[in-house]
Amino acid sequence: MKRSLPWNEQIDVISSDDSSSSDSEMDGCDGKQPVDDECDSKQPIDDEYTGKELSYEDALIKSAEMYQEYMKHIPIPTHRGSVIPFTSWMGLGKSIKQLYNQPLHYLTNILLKQWDQLRIGSEDECKPLDTLVHPCKAEATIWLIEEVHRHTSSHLHLAKLWLSDPLHHTFIDSIFPKL
Repeated sequence: MKRSLPWNEQIDVISSDDSSSSDSEMDGCDGKQPVDDECDSKQPIDDEYTGKELSYEDALIKSAEMYQEYMKHIPIPTHRGSVIPFTSWMGLGKSIKQLYNQPLHYLTNILLKQWDQLRIGSEDECKPLDTLVHPCKAEATIWLIEEVHRHTSSHLHLAKLWLSDPLHHTFIDSIFPKL
């Protein structure tokens, strides 16, 4: 039987540096904090639900599965608030998050960053983006992409991306709407 866990529930992790064999407090990581920049995230993690020790990769897969399941349950807004002026894709994404009090999917945040990077060196790089793309079309595009990411992305693909990017958490929004 597959257990469904809320995404915002904290998963306990045990972290220490590779040179240590102790599970006690190391480098300020007590095993009760989420993995962060100060902790070496390659150590085994205790799964409080099964009592088994999970590898970092397995824990990341579990986290990605919970994240994807959580994102599937957030409805895409059907009514648009207003025309949002914006100068960059990431700026528009930030405004959308604030206006609708919703997170954007990790993959959407990454895509917005890539779209901004694509503009570097173009002749219109310094022009505000809302003068090049109509704000309503830009917002609708983000919501369409968001819907695809929320409903069709594989948690295994997410975990693979997260595993290759130690700073992946910077693109995971912390806005938790009431479902």
